[in-house]
Amino acid sequence: MTDFVSEPARQTAVLARAEVVVIGSGPGGLAAAIGAARAGASVILLERNGCFGGNITQVGVEGFAWYRHENTVDSEGIGIEFEERAKAMGAAQPEPQSDSHALDAEGFKYVADVMVLEAGINPILHATVVSPITEGDAITGVIVESKSGRHAVLGEVVIDASGDADIAYRIGAPTHKTPVEEMMAASVMFHLTGIDKRAFLAGVAEDPQTYKDWEGGGWTIETTGKEDKMFSPFLRKPFTKAIEAGLIPSDLKTLGGTWGAISDQGDLTYMNIVHLDRIDGTDVASLTAGEIEGRRQAIFATDAIRRFTPGAEGAKLRNFGMTIGIRDTRKIDAAYNMTASDVRNQGRFDDSIGIFPEFIDGYGILILPTTGRYFQVPYRSMLPKGVKNLLVTGRSIGGDRDSHAAVRNMMCCTVAGQGAGVAAAIAVRTKQDVANVDIARVQAELKRQEVRIT
Repeated sequence: MTDFVSEPARQTAVLARAEVVVIGSGPGGLAAAIGAARAGASVILLERNGCFGGNITQVGVEGFAWYRHENTVDSEGIGIEFEERAKAMGAAQPEPQSDSHALDAEGFKYVADVMVLEAGINPILHATVVSPITEGDAITGVIVESKSGRHAVLGEVVIDASGDADIAYRIGAPTHKTPVEEMMAASVMFHLTGIDKRAFLAGVAEDPQTYKDWEGGGWTIETTGKEDKMFSPFLRKPFTKAIEAGLIPSDLKTLGGTWGAISDQGDLTYMNIVHLDRIDGTDVASLTAGEIEGRRQAIFATDAIRRFTPGAEGAKLRNFGMTIGIRDTRKIDAAYNMTASDVRNQGRFDDSIGIFPEFIDGYGILILPTTGRYFQVPYRSMLPKGVKNLLVTGRSIGGDRDSHAAVRNMMCCTVAGQGAGVAAAIAVRTKQDVANVDIARVQAELKRQEVRIT
């Protein structure tokens, strides 16, 4: 058996073309597509799955702004609109640890559909991007595979919102990937039903957990101290008891985390309990192993919750997320790479395309934005080196370890995404490469779209 096969040369039909092509419809890609369309560009939004929303709808992370508290100075723009539209359309409910609403993962699929169609975007679902199309050092589109076959999708500007900088990496732009042994853990999210809400909340009130309780169980947490006494919807005790009772294998000591929201109907949602180390989101074998192991651990966790949590005696699994949740893979080497100092010390930039509160969550760091501090997101952090007509947005923007723990959060991805979309539209309108776009015009359009940039 040979290690390679030869594929015949082929001509590939063009499926669609637009001024801006967005790859991936997670919070960053969805915001990018809407932002570009509202700025007057024709837009194609490519998504490999059957719904828009990415981490929200496909992974099942419903806590969109769980960091928000009384004194938080929050982002403004499309991300807030996601939350408000979901509330208005009955697809959100109050989040227990913050001044925010949790998005209903299923209901938000429809919310996203409505927003995409309202903006006049050309949506293409069930299309997997497999390769960039280039002319010299410029990207001109992508090759997609779908049930309809192999096709080209062409654009004047391409926005890589894949989450893993897939297009930038495949085109040869410099990227770096966190070593697998240092990656943030992956999660298989799940949702329960059959909870007695009154009894469950009474049990929470009787034994309230705080962010300080996150320590232990193999976790170390760095905070500023102000977070330690704040309420957290945290669960570890049921899993410890289950291990002691011999109901859970003793090696599953990392089970523990947060429940998200509880409905009057008895649904306990976005259970962020399973944390899997050494899962590489760019490796299909690793992803496969993570999905299977994550579901195994979630079943153990469900049994422990049912046996050792007040109000959960009738609990049963409602559903898993459609796909494993990946926090950390590739980041681009950008024209400017954000730093720990930027996100910890209120970084300010002339090319700001939005703000995000001082919220850092990852690599054992938890800093909540309770004091009004915030940083600006620089446009240059989305510019990969060596490629024309390409922007990379979402969690793959340029930066170091600590900055990634901030900008990876979903609301910050919408900030970067909307900025990328608007910049792409302005670049097309002014016939400039995205690296040379007039940032003042970008900022003016962002302000028109009700984004706070300073």
